[in-house]
Amino acid sequence: QVQLVESGGGLVQPGGSLKLSCAASGSIYSIYAMGWYRQAPGKQRELVGNFTTGGSTNYADSVKGRFTISRDNANHTVYLQMNSLKPEDTAVYYCNVEGLETMGMSFGSWGQGTQVTVSS
Repeated sequence: QVQLVESGGGLVQPGGSLKLSCAASGSIYSIYAMGWYRQAPGKQRELVGNFTTGGSTNYADSVKGRFTISRDNANHTVYLQMNSLKPEDTAVYYCNVEGLETMGMSFGSWGQGTQVTVSS
């Protein structure tokens, strides 16, 4: 079983920055996809940014040039650096990791969610 633990959310003023972290642990053999999603009140969950299976990155148009996704493969951790934050970035942010467990079964896990609030 694979667990994800997120950290780094909080309250920030418009124009500020935050960095989210998501650490995966458990019976991990390999990871082939990692990404961040968000869900604002009354809206559907949407992709923020992710690493594709080919290793390239993909971002939502609304965050391009402001957010950067990165990862530490050795520690099964994915990060989301968020700069120039706007009130419309306010949401619960979730990480998602997909891969193979040591027994050969595929997995897809979600983090518990971390609140990001952008407000003056």
